[in-house]
Amino acid sequence: MAQRRKIDREYLHDNEDHLLSPLAARSKYTRGRQYPEEPHPYRAEFQRDRERIIHCRAFRRLEYKTQVFVNHEGDHYRTRLTHTIEVAQIARSIARALRLNEDLAEGIALAHDLGHTPFGHTGETVLNGLLKEDGGFEHNRQSLRVVDMLEERYQDFPGLNLTWETREGIIKHSTSYDHPEVSDFAPGERPGLEAQIIDFADEIAYNNHDLDDGLSSGMLDREGVAGLALWRHAMKAAGMADMPRGSGKLAVSRIIRTIINLLVTDLIATTERNVVRLGLSSYDDVRRCAEKPVGFSGEIAAMSEELKRHLMKNLYRHYRVVRMGIKAERVIEELFGIYCEHPDALPDAYRARIGSDGLKRTIADYIAGMTDRYAILEH
Repeated sequence: MAQRRKIDREYLHDNEDHLLSPLAARSKYTRGRQYPEEPHPYRAEFQRDRERIIHCRAFRRLEYKTQVFVNHEGDHYRTRLTHTIEVAQIARSIARALRLNEDLAEGIALAHDLGHTPFGHTGETVLNGLLKEDGGFEHNRQSLRVVDMLEERYQDFPGLNLTWETREGIIKHSTSYDHPEVSDFAPGERPGLEAQIIDFADEIAYNNHDLDDGLSSGMLDREGVAGLALWRHAMKAAGMADMPRGSGKLAVSRIIRTIINLLVTDLIATTERNVVRLGLSSYDDVRRCAEKPVGFSGEIAAMSEELKRHLMKNLYRHYRVVRMGIKAERVIEELFGIYCEHPDALPDAYRARIGSDGLKRTIADYIAGMTDRYAILEH
């Protein structure tokens, strides 16, 4: 009987060389961590990043942070945590199909919203306005701040001490909602494909789960959604001539699953074609490429944009969402004002940082870390 090879770091590196595309990031070539650490005997570096993120407090708090619906509105709606898990699942599927580094892709996905405020993008907008004269507030930068500074789990260094590649993926995350500041992370280079696919995994996840939650809540009407090109395309692909009578809950789930599959499949196929068209043959080629290789085909991109416009008009601007947004603005603005007037109302750990980080930035860190329910209770 053949002797089983010991699974150690060298085995994992050999496995990456054997299984991954030449375009993929490899753990053994990481640019390293801010604070030197001994490598782990049987875990690769990107794997360690992913596991540190899962165990951190900021990740757990995502359970009670808004995606679209505030937590108390229902137990079945997505939260910032379930959104993050869905992004990670989609990203891992794409990474595996393209033979990319799944650990790195999943780590970036799990960390991409750690800096999100309570009450979703409303909270981010309010804090950005309150910090207008002090550098503003943007949740990608805050996510990096969380993993670099604010998490307190280790005696030897602040934050989680993640690899350069994971941190680059966090700060360069770019969607219609995100505007990254990348001056400290090779601004002249594109991030690797693992980071690029997170942009699209994020979009696929939030468009489809917001569509699902919007229909479940009654804020979106079935007739309006049924007119969308992507919905019609999915019905055809699923072999459905029309929606069944009654609630059609299972039919809706089938269509949304089909939409996700269509988007992911198109993204993989289009990216593979782009790689060939652009003549990319190495990880360095990807980083130097003038054009972003990851993307949808023109037809699917147009359908996806139509869906986003529909959600913006009919869900995100629905009076129930707007009304909650107004309440959220008041909570965050008034909390911020109270802490500015009474810094002694801040916890000791935050007060200790006012001298180095400034009062307003310290307050923003504290508020951004709150869950929806804690912010409401504190208010």
